[in-house]
Amino acid sequence: MPVSIVLFEDNDRLRESLAYLLNSDPEYTVTGDYNNCNQAVEIIEELAPDVVLMDIDMPGKTGISGVAMVKQTRPDTAVIMYTVFEDDERLFQCLCAGANGYLLKKTPPARLFDAIQEVLNGGAPMSPNIARKVLNSFQQKTDNLYNLTDRETEVLQLLVKGNSIKVIADALNMAFDTVRSHLKKIYLKLHVNCGKEAIAKALNEKLI
Repeated sequence: MPVSIVLFEDNDRLRESLAYLLNSDPEYTVTGDYNNCNQAVEIIEELAPDVVLMDIDMPGKTGISGVAMVKQTRPDTAVIMYTVFEDDERLFQCLCAGANGYLLKKTPPARLFDAIQEVLNGGAPMSPNIARKVLNSFQQKTDNLYNLTDRETEVLQLLVKGNSIKVIADALNMAFDTVRSHLKKIYLKLHVNCGKEAIAKALNEKLI
């Protein structure tokens, strides 16, 4: 079955273009597109999409509220923010609300397809500018309050860049299960349950 996608975007022209682009590939299908997320709970309950592309600045409820609504309704649905905003505050708020990825609207179309696959594989796709912001914030504090090892730090930095476990394993020349083991230890030390919570904590506390 194709990957089902729901769009929340108030720019009608952009929303229609995104729907056309995604529907042009038989591996994807846009099952719904909306100019606001005010009824996100009902929409997600009805359509149960695999992925949601969510704008931030929309009439009524913001996309930040929309992320929380989607994740509370169907935690398994992956949410990728698709926005023009690059500021730290909105980025952090989206991650804390449960966003799985954060792409800027200037992202090339091919990267959008890659991001959807990454998020489905457990990654946290981000535009390069956003990944740099996260890393800069991540590296501002030199005190390692959570006693992460050098290797755990390397794994976490690659996770922050939006890489999947497989990509991290390839980059560090480690086995897939070894990376998973490192991630479990990282989550335990940071007192979080998943990758997006680890990224959010890194932003909030400016770890390492």
